[in-house]
Amino acid sequence: MIAIGEMAPDFTLPRDGGGSLTLSALRPKAVVLYFYPKDDTPGCTTEALDFTARAADFAAAGAVILGISKDPVKSHEKFVAKHGLGIALVSDEGADTCERYGTWGEKKNYGKTYMGITRTTVLIDGSGRVARIWPKVKVEGHADEVLEAVRAL
Repeated sequence: MIAIGEMAPDFTLPRDGGGSLTLSALRPKAVVLYFYPKDDTPGCTTEALDFTARAADFAAAGAVILGISKDPVKSHEKFVAKHGLGIALVSDEGADTCERYGTWGEKKNYGKTYMGITRTTVLIDGSGRVARIWPKVKVEGHADEVLEAVRAL
């Protein structure tokens, strides 16, 4: 897992709508990088809709929101279209970025063990350093809590 104060691992990943997105190219804006398990599942949909609903507030506070999962770009595009999402989603199909951020690992559900993404949010300040980490996120109220942290930067 990365630590507060470290430089956030840079990445360039494909994104919904075509092209790719490079983390370091977003400076000097702050970045809310949220890792989520799967497109169009209940918790992930709620989280994406909550961040979308507050996207203008995050932008006004100088932050960009990026959702990241292992789902392919086509899945992201269907997810965005179905729910009218207003945030960028990047695809980490190989889980390389997830591993570098410490969000990829063993999970258990209904007695089964499998590899997956742990719902985690990382706030990266305008200089590219990790300012805050929310591990094992509970979706309810999370976007508001993250927005408060962005405003406090």
